[in-house]
Amino acid sequence: MLYQLHEWQRAFLGPLSHFAQANARMLSDHSNPFGQLPGAQRMAAGNELIHRIGKEYEKPEFDIHSATAHDHEIAVIERVALAKPFCQLKRFKRFSDDPGTIARMKTDPVVLVVAPLSGHHSTLLRDTVRTLLRDHKVYITDWVDARMVPAAEGSFGLDDYVAYVEEFIRHIGAESLHVISVCQPTVPVLAAVSLMAARGEATPLSMTMMGGPIDPRCSPTSVNSLATTRPLAWFKGNVIHTVPPNYPGHGREVYPGFLQHAGFIAMNPSRHMSSHWDFYQDLLRGDQEDAESHRKFYDEYNAVLDMPARFYLDTIEKVFQQFLLPRGLWDVAGERVDPAAIKRTALLTIEGELDDISGLGQTEAAHDLCRSIPAKRRAHKVIEGAGHYGIFSGRRWRETVYPQVRDFIRQFDRAGK
Repeated sequence: MLYQLHEWQRAFLGPLSHFAQANARMLSDHSNPFGQLPGAQRMAAGNELIHRIGKEYEKPEFDIHSATAHDHEIAVIERVALAKPFCQLKRFKRFSDDPGTIARMKTDPVVLVVAPLSGHHSTLLRDTVRTLLRDHKVYITDWVDARMVPAAEGSFGLDDYVAYVEEFIRHIGAESLHVISVCQPTVPVLAAVSLMAARGEATPLSMTMMGGPIDPRCSPTSVNSLATTRPLAWFKGNVIHTVPPNYPGHGREVYPGFLQHAGFIAMNPSRHMSSHWDFYQDLLRGDQEDAESHRKFYDEYNAVLDMPARFYLDTIEKVFQQFLLPRGLWDVAGERVDPAAIKRTALLTIEGELDDISGLGQTEAAHDLCRSIPAKRRAHKVIEGAGHYGIFSGRRWRETVYPQVRDFIRQFDRAGK
């Protein structure tokens, strides 16, 4: 019923938001007589703020059409390499008309970025992908909003996530692949590679794990505390709802994106209120550069997706409540996950000093589990002054983290070849 109430609210606010948008455009157009009225700029700013608060935010595009590789500007085309009901494996294919650049790009390492299946879309890793394209052939997991997946496709749990990662690795080719997992997928990625190694399959040349809850018992954060202080029944009863009839996934149980977004805002409401007020002031001053920065950030931040209920509850129970991976008790589809089976794959773990989502030590715990990987094929980095998002996005990612990731991949890419 809560989901349906949300849809009614959305249907009510939609026309109001569009009306406010039209008013903002009319009043900010100086060639329009209404734009010359006293107080027009203030009214335009207020209407745009109303529009942005009430509008529906669609999934953003990656919008990566060009990049710089080997000191040359290259074209980039986004392609679907493999489509699954709950995820698309996308490749960012690079093109150049310079023969030397083409020759160098052909020898670049292949990277699979495994994005989180969380409240935000995989486009949150846009900066990660754009930076990697300098020196790598890049694939990414682009997760589908669960409300758009017909109920006939069945449920999707944590075991299915692991199976998807395995399939993507096989599709690209493990013998020449490096995997980068950001936040939540560090757990299923480690499980997938462990299972493949235990079966005797080829495994990726390297794994880079960034800010993930391999062992949430280390330096628990507020996110960890929420999961451990409430029983699983509380999550089932309070955050799981059914998709209403106006979506393809009608009848599917999900953790709705609008509830996740409310949780994001509740973590720091004063900061968001201040940000919106600053946006309003920027519009009054005519500071379009800062106003556009606000628009871009919230276009991404406010675009959320529904998570499959089974996947969310599996993650709460197995990762954050029972700690099955670090305790060596996790079975996936009847197979025991044993990271000690991994011998060939190099391991790099990265943590942010100020990460308030995955605390210090949670990702580093992978080294104790992957004890069969020789010490010379493992490395751990703590990025000073970096929060959770800073290790994979923004200036600190581009200038501090990325060079270390690139060099680690190059080191073991040469060894693999």
